[in-house]
Amino acid sequence: MADGPAAGAATAAASEGDFERIGAVADAVLYEGYLLYPYRRSSAKNRVRWQFGVLFPRDWVESDGPVAPTVSGSADSWYQRTECLLRTLRPGASVHVRLRFLQMRRKQVQVAGADGGHRDVPSLRAADGTVHLTFDEAVPREAALSLSLDERVVQGTTVPVGASGGTDVEPLPADAGRVVRVREELRGSVTVTAERIAPDLVRLQVRTTHTGLAPGPRTARDEALRGAFIATHTLIGGDGVEFVSLIDPPAGLHDKARACRNEFTFPVLGGEPGSARVVLSAPIILPDHPRVAPESPGDLHDAAEIDEILTLRTMLLTDEEKSEARATDPRAAAILDRVDTMPPEVFARLHGAVRSLTPARPPAAPPGERPAWWQEGGDDGLSPATDTVLADGVPLGGGSRVRLRPRGRGADAQDMFLAGRTAEVAAVFHDVDGSVHLAVTLDDDPASELHTWYGRFRYFRPDELEPLEPAPSDTPAVEA
Repeated sequence: MADGPAAGAATAAASEGDFERIGAVADAVLYEGYLLYPYRRSSAKNRVRWQFGVLFPRDWVESDGPVAPTVSGSADSWYQRTECLLRTLRPGASVHVRLRFLQMRRKQVQVAGADGGHRDVPSLRAADGTVHLTFDEAVPREAALSLSLDERVVQGTTVPVGASGGTDVEPLPADAGRVVRVREELRGSVTVTAERIAPDLVRLQVRTTHTGLAPGPRTARDEALRGAFIATHTLIGGDGVEFVSLIDPPAGLHDKARACRNEFTFPVLGGEPGSARVVLSAPIILPDHPRVAPESPGDLHDAAEIDEILTLRTMLLTDEEKSEARATDPRAAAILDRVDTMPPEVFARLHGAVRSLTPARPPAAPPGERPAWWQEGGDDGLSPATDTVLADGVPLGGGSRVRLRPRGRGADAQDMFLAGRTAEVAAVFHDVDGSVHLAVTLDDDPASELHTWYGRFRYFRPDELEPLEPAPSDTPAVEA
């Protein structure tokens, strides 16, 4: 960690609390795209990783020409530039800058040879049955500096940042081999410049630059990543200051906000809505006051992740696939453990939440008419409204009441949340492949009448329904 001019203990403590309050969002940025579902080394998309906020040496990045600046870090660069506005609320105001990034670590599995040496292998099963895979990992790093706005207003303050290189060797049980982890040294710098543009208004610039030696111009990106800053982003806090939104600046500051130049990063206000004590400058575009959904049980490392879908898909992984994922990366193993032990009430929260609700009146059907979701007579001998099908020896058809007993692999959201609920059968449908499904509406669905009017139903096989009352006995049954 690199330290700039020191601030007081109370000042540091106040800023630390601000940083902690936005910590979950900052961590999500840090591990954005770290490892994508299905979290296995063999997955093609996990062979092209580290796509956000990657800073390489300039000579390597510009070996084919200059890189055009953008407002997000989805393009490789050799620097990031953040500019934001802040108001000073009292003399002695200070700012605190925290740079966060990942350092790549090459994990190489080696098998022991008869001569006492070791050779590289893609994978190895240890004597205890644990599988070890050669794969690239990453280590989180931070650097911080503080400075007084009274001391440094126009001239910049530059501090070195980076991470040391090194090699760690982990012997495997029974002398089967070892795991060698290698990190390359990272070198960079952070320059903070404060320019007072009004008595109480400051334009703050934070520029992070990769200063390390460049690999050869034709070095593959996978190799160059070993000496890169990955998922680089900046947190800016302060004491005696209030930051200005660049997305929605107050009246009178639109032009000054528009004049701020941000390259390969996008600064937004952090913390709770209404607060302006911290800025998150991220390599992805975010709104002011971003937050992780309260329903989320943890970071799944997927860009624009949808927790429920990823959780359901993770539940469907075979034992063999899960074994490979666990061997791929400890963070992948942690995701599997979280999914495997997730309580039903936690999973239920993932199914969705209403953030706002505007009442709306459904359209009314013309008197005496129903929507034409089925054209009677369209198929000879079939009539969804009047056909029945046997379930547990009981004929079910339109109007029959049933209890839902869905069957499957246990990872279908509809199955999970509808199991045990009661419903009414609306129609019997025959698929083109010869199977039979019953369309039902839920008894406790407040929109069931609307769904019936539109012809939008939930569909189940006969063996997934438990009859609650017999269908009319004078209606012929169709065997499933």
